[in-house]
Amino acid sequence: MTAARPTSTTSPSPARSEGPRLGLRERKKVKTREAIRGATYALIEEQGYDATTIDQIADRAEVSPSTVFRYFPAKEDIVLTDVFDAVMLEEIGRRPAEEPWADTIRYVLRRAVQAGAEDEPEVSRLRARLMVQVPAVRSRMMQSLSVTGHLLCRAVAERTGRDPGDLEVRVYAMSLIGGLMETTMYWAEQGHRDDLRDLVDRTLDVLGHGPPGAENH
Repeated sequence: MTAARPTSTTSPSPARSEGPRLGLRERKKVKTREAIRGATYALIEEQGYDATTIDQIADRAEVSPSTVFRYFPAKEDIVLTDVFDAVMLEEIGRRPAEEPWADTIRYVLRRAVQAGAEDEPEVSRLRARLMVQVPAVRSRMMQSLSVTGHLLCRAVAERTGRDPGDLEVRVYAMSLIGGLMETTMYWAEQGHRDDLRDLVDRTLDVLGHGPPGAENH
């Protein structure tokens, strides 16, 4: 989930997660992928998104343009790709089955936001800013979040015993995804001065209860 990814200090980030040690080939792939991402972010900071080309990214990362495309189908994907969708779903699966869903999703999203803030704070800000400024990035983000929404449907269905294709499940999941995207854009529009975790809390309150004052009308 790129928006509002885009975890607590006690939870290992994807980069630090314990697990089977990668083989040499896999480690090289990870290194190449990170070199491409790092080159892209640096070039965008230096000269802007539109002026940054795949050839420049490849040159900075010391790979061929074809290698860049092998890892990322489009420039927008380099900016938006992360691994937090999988982390979010794993966190949901680890929560107690008896825990109210609202508490589960608030806990998990706050941890996801914390992970982005701790691991790649500047990247998180840059990604959010580009979502606001660059229509192509925003469009790609919407496509990415659609995939995240379908994954969330499965997680909701597993917890509730409903079918992931049920209208109620789909509406809830996609409302949450849309709310998180708006939250991320608002964060960037306000110059990142707010704590993103607090904004996520406000978003979940609105989704759960409606906008403030609505109950009086």
